[in-house]
Amino acid sequence: MSEAELPDIDEARETGLDEDDRLKPAFVRAILDAVEAGDNEGANALVEPLHAADIADLIEIAPADMRASLAAAISERIDGDVLAEMNDWVRDALVDALNPRQLADIAGELDTDDAVAIIEDLDEEDQRAVLRALDPDDRAAIEEALSYPEESAGRLMQRELIAVPEHWTVGDVLDYLRADDQLTTDFWEIFVVDPAHRPVGTCNLSWVLRTPRVVSMTDVMKREQTLIPVDMDQEEVALRFQKYALISAAVVDPSGRLVGVVTVDDIVHIISQEAGEDALLMSGAGDGDINEPIRDSYQARVRWLIANLFTAMLASGIIAAFGGAIEQMVALAVLMPIVASIGGNAGTQAMAVAVRALATNQLTKSNTLRTVRREILVALMNGLTIAVLLGSGAALLYASPMLGMVIASAILLNILVAGLAGVLVPVVLERLEQDPAVASSVFVTMVTDSMGFLAFLGLAVLSGLVTMG
Repeated sequence: MSEAELPDIDEARETGLDEDDRLKPAFVRAILDAVEAGDNEGANALVEPLHAADIADLIEIAPADMRASLAAAISERIDGDVLAEMNDWVRDALVDALNPRQLADIAGELDTDDAVAIIEDLDEEDQRAVLRALDPDDRAAIEEALSYPEESAGRLMQRELIAVPEHWTVGDVLDYLRADDQLTTDFWEIFVVDPAHRPVGTCNLSWVLRTPRVVSMTDVMKREQTLIPVDMDQEEVALRFQKYALISAAVVDPSGRLVGVVTVDDIVHIISQEAGEDALLMSGAGDGDINEPIRDSYQARVRWLIANLFTAMLASGIIAAFGGAIEQMVALAVLMPIVASIGGNAGTQAMAVAVRALATNQLTKSNTLRTVRREILVALMNGLTIAVLLGSGAALLYASPMLGMVIASAILLNILVAGLAGVLVPVVLERLEQDPAVASSVFVTMVTDSMGFLAFLGLAVLSGLVTMG
């Protein structure tokens, strides 16, 4: 590319983000063109004003075969904050290209939780190499975090926090914060601990700044606090933050000692991640990440399609059993998909409500029966409405009041069954300690399709509208 063909850096930089703070295609293209032309200085000039999250987006948006060269061209801009914001699949690919010393330097810049997120997915040999290259204090903190289960509070928490003895005054705390330049600089809560390092209270930084120096911390602090067990699942941690409107919370080990803190910025990420995972699991789409390797996406999706194949064969078997009846009246074949489709949609609605309620602890053993009754009532109202509309339409279209009554009865019955299955299938899976988001859709679809065909064709035979022969 000639010098005349290189992008106008000033113009591209000024218009890099659109009104929704997303990178514009022309801006991305300008950076990639500069990289391809070997103009690393121009690429860096474009990237220079971007936030770490935008740089992470830039690398994710770039074609897979250009990410390595792009990262090399703007390597001075890629730090721990950029890697922490990056998509897991893209980050793993870039991390594999870095040597242990580079990774150690990046990890040393980050809070413990972000450093762990980068190191935990490395091969065991690479993990050991990176840990050896870290400073002793950082290595000890990260090794401790890696000893906790994945997706637990121990992996999520930061070790960087402010904890002070309960006998200190506000003045002691202020002097300590000003004198020790090794303390973390990003905090808004101070934890008060007893001699065994167990948290006895918490105090907002603003309270300390507005309180006279002579006042004891025990007189300023709030004794009621939400403590997070170190082995608690991150989804449960997020629910506690949501329920109690927390900004941060102390993490304690089995003996009650303060070992870390979870902050709301981590929880926002977890809530988004868990919500996305549930939606994708319900659809059988695996991780559902556009950066996921094609082979991994195939393996994640095909097993559920195979499961759906076998459940669909059950519905097909029901249709085959009524083959003679269908031959006598073409309208049955025309109307059957409507019964199954509407029942499936009703089941999906109830299932989505139940899975979300289970995920947020709104649906528990104490209110399961009440929830089931509620969904049955909603299904009954929906079923009556659709039954009247569909039954009337079928009776008029085919000049057969009996056909209208049959399909109205079938749709009402199928929607009732769909509402019941939509709640009970996720609840049963949850009671069996299985993720209700994973397999609920397969079972609910099987129930609604099979019941829809069976109810419609069976009622048609029972009513004398058609015969089995």
